[in-house]
Amino acid sequence: MLISVLSGKGGTGKTTIAVNLAVLLGNSSYVDCDVEEPNGHIFLKPHFSQRKRVDTMIPAISEDKCTGCGKCADFCYFNALAVVKKKVILFPEICHGCGGCILACPHHAVTESKKYIGRIETGRRGNVQCVRGVLEIGQPVGVPIIREMKNGINGSSLTILDCPPGSSCAVVNSIQGTDYALLVTEPTNFGLHDLKIAVQLISKLGIPGGVVINRSGEDDVLIEEYCSMEGIPLLGKIPFEREIAEIYSRGDLLVDYPKYRKYFKEIAQKLGGVINDETACDNQR
Repeated sequence: MLISVLSGKGGTGKTTIAVNLAVLLGNSSYVDCDVEEPNGHIFLKPHFSQRKRVDTMIPAISEDKCTGCGKCADFCYFNALAVVKKKVILFPEICHGCGGCILACPHHAVTESKKYIGRIETGRRGNVQCVRGVLEIGQPVGVPIIREMKNGINGSSLTILDCPPGSSCAVVNSIQGTDYALLVTEPTNFGLHDLKIAVQLISKLGIPGGVVINRSGEDDVLIEEYCSMEGIPLLGKIPFEREIAEIYSRGDLLVDYPKYRKYFKEIAQKLGGVINDETACDNQR
């Protein structure tokens, strides 16, 4: 079971929900897909015992074979290749490593070379396996690291994917193939605006989802009305309290405090219920 935790904007509390649920549910895997700024380890404090290098493919142009026909540049959707005076210029920072230029070249002048972009670290915190991707400083594209992490996921266990914020390529690659999406929002106009973007994203990918309101308070009606109108399950709320911010600032887990553990139990129970309902519907289809 793959559960993706995402939000339309950063700072909503996505990682707070993801790490606390991973510990509460136990016998699970927590995968930090926010490779540009992974921070789940601050709360889980795992011992990372394994490290794996991640390289991406970039093209290498053979000047002896290249005729400057430009077919490689014409193929590149990201404009990572350009032809100037019959010479091919590569912009490696925007290359996505798809390899299409190799196939497009009729003269076999494009070959594959590798570039280091980051690493994957794996460790444990009790019965929770912790995996994080770390994008190397200065590298602009972390999608290959996310793909590599997802390739190593054991499909037979519960896995919680802590996704990057927003709706970028990194988010799409993180949530693709997941069984359920947990959308974290806050009761503000800004929060609602970005929640709508996240809902549109999972709808296009055909992923069922539910909402958790973080920093819950008297303005919750803003999110509740939207969820009711769209038929989206509201799975739980985390209150807006100073003590929660203090616990967070210390890098502690909320589920270690009985006062706040109950909120995550409620989310877990409702999450299990809606997932079972979705599974039943899929079987009937």
